[in-house]
Amino acid sequence: MKAPIKKIFNEQVEMLNERLHVGILKATKAAAKACYSWIGKGDEKAADQAAVNAMRSALNELDISGVVAIGEGERDEAPMLYIGEQVGRGGVELDIALDPLEGTTLCAHNAPNSISVMAMTNKNGFLHAPDTYMEKIAVGNGLPVGVIHLDNSIKQNLKNLCTAKKCSIYDLHVCVLNRPRHDKLIADIREAGARVKLIKDGDVMTAIATTLPSSEIDLYIGTGGAPEGVLAAAALKVLGGQMQGRLLFKDEIEEARAKRMGILDTTKVYEINDMVQGEVIFAATGITSGDYLEGLKQHKDERFSYHSLLISSITNMISYHKACEL
Repeated sequence: MKAPIKKIFNEQVEMLNERLHVGILKATKAAAKACYSWIGKGDEKAADQAAVNAMRSALNELDISGVVAIGEGERDEAPMLYIGEQVGRGGVELDIALDPLEGTTLCAHNAPNSISVMAMTNKNGFLHAPDTYMEKIAVGNGLPVGVIHLDNSIKQNLKNLCTAKKCSIYDLHVCVLNRPRHDKLIADIREAGARVKLIKDGDVMTAIATTLPSSEIDLYIGTGGAPEGVLAAAALKVLGGQMQGRLLFKDEIEEARAKRMGILDTTKVYEINDMVQGEVIFAATGITSGDYLEGLKQHKDERFSYHSLLISSITNMISYHKACEL
């Protein structure tokens, strides 16, 4: 029987931490680099497939026994990095959540904020969320527990946030995906007096941004992908933010699929600790330059400049990494 990740971390902390930190960064950088030739080419599928191929190859070089918990879809829908796929050469048992190219449309159109992202935790440590929608709400650290809730009206959440931050509602910045389904939400936020920042795609980094000192975002709210919700929760758990998610299904087929994956209560409001259990390592590498990560740059000597974010609960590390390499 293999030792749990926490015990192994305690026994071989320096060596294992370094290997996992280097390995996860290698995987996100490999996926980002593979996308470079497809930036601005308008081919979302080709860009995504290139990222998937590169990330899978990088994962299979690591000394881990990894299982994809959040990936490219179910086995019958995704040939590689599907949910349940085993990766690595053998070693510590891990759950892996990944999105080799978050923001496929952004990359294809050479628009800001496309990234490659991955998180690792204990075996069975991630919510095995189906590829469906999720209602999400997220705030930064240093706030009272329960300051926001999906069952509250947006005006109540904003009022609670103002009280906690001791600020005027006119000072709050709320980020929302720019989708027709959010028209009423956006109108209600503006009517309450807060500022709205609209994004085209890529809500993982936006949810995380609620905790970053360089960001003005106080609240992220709206409906987006459930897999991206789990990825954001992984980082927010380490950063001390708060987040809730609730799955939304477009039909009975999606709901039945969720139940097959072990989701028994399909109306449950998930807290961060429901979505992510145990220790967490999270990494993201910029593909196109965005608000929080610089994009890839290729130099005349064929080297690439990378900008990545690495977060680890094991070492309480939050760091940005810049590298210039082949």
